[in-house]
Amino acid sequence: DHRYGETAKLRKKAEDEEHQRLMAWNDAENKRLLERRLERLQKEELLEKARKVQSDQQRVAFQEEFLKKKEAEVLQLHEESQNFITLENLDQRIEECLNQTQNYNFAIDKDGRIVKRTAMP
Repeated sequence: DHRYGETAKLRKKAEDEEHQRLMAWNDAENKRLLERRLERLQKEELLEKARKVQSDQQRVAFQEEFLKKKEAEVLQLHEESQNFITLENLDQRIEECLNQTQNYNFAIDKDGRIVKRTAMP
């Protein structure tokens, strides 16, 4: 019986040592996986920040281009508005039109050339 008790103690000791070894390996593996996870999360965070910066830069560039187009549009409309007829220049523009008569009574050929024009009265 004494031998079997010693064998059981040795087996129990071996199982405890194996358990401790496996627990240590498990702790080491958990630590390694945690470090890898943290590295991956840091990389993902850096990539997300880079994407956000790039997106912000694209948005700013788009807004700047949009503003340039709108400014050019405003300048063009302002330039065109110089020729608009207003209440202030209405009489002057009517006089100009009456003094510069244009004869639109003419015939054209297939190529768009004027072939016959009637005289102005």
